[in-house]
Amino acid sequence: MSSSIQHPASNIPQKGEQHPILLFDGICNLCNSSVQWVIEHDPGAKFRFASLQSEAGQALLRQHQLPTDELNTVVLVDAGRAYTRSDVPLQIVGKLGGAWSLLTVFRIVPRPLRNAVYDWIARNRYRWFGNKEACWLPTPDLKARFLA
Repeated sequence: MSSSIQHPASNIPQKGEQHPILLFDGICNLCNSSVQWVIEHDPGAKFRFASLQSEAGQALLRQHQLPTDELNTVVLVDAGRAYTRSDVPLQIVGKLGGAWSLLTVFRIVPRPLRNAVYDWIARNRYRWFGNKEACWLPTPDLKARFLA
């Protein structure tokens, strides 16, 4: 049984995708560092990745009726559902399991408060962490985990 249904012309995932997919701003240093952190703490290689700017990222945003021109949030697509803003890191640490799942206790913080902090960081991320001229390219070993 196939683990995912692929678009015939590319590796754009369809709704049957089995791996959680993290969509991130490909030119944001904070976002790229976060992706690298997830890779480092995901020994089972559960997560897949795509920049919001990529063809796959744009297709997933459209598929979940999310704006394709808004780059101020990461998006986690998992089991047919799209998570945004402060829900994303909580979903990620829950999926990583182990001691990281203890961080899901922060779900008790009301979402509007969590999202206000998230939005403040998102608004200032380029100023605080910088940005790149082009998207980060994964190593050949990691390339299979990134969607084009």
